[in-house]
Amino acid sequence: MPPSPFVPPPYRNGVGDTALVAGIIAAASAFLPIVGDLITIPAGLIAVVCGWIGLVRVENGVADNHRNAMIGAVLGIAGLFVVFLVFVATHSPGQ
Repeated sequence: MPPSPFVPPPYRNGVGDTALVAGIIAAASAFLPIVGDLITIPAGLIAVVCGWIGLVRVENGVADNHRNAMIGAVLGIAGLFVVFLVFVATHSPGQ
């Protein structure tokens, strides 16, 4: 019986894709009044954490969706930054 050829395991791209989806949700909901904060903060944190894990998996050769993980993390950070700016603008003293 001939030896079976080596079959590499499939890539594990789920975390990078999750980061992309959560980042899109965070960036889109950051501009919604009142409800946007309740959606953006958890979605942004999920996007940043999953994007970071996805980038580590790409470095280790376990995943191949570097672009999805990076865009998801950046969109999550952008959504969190917008929420932070709105919070600072609405809660500033002296007005």
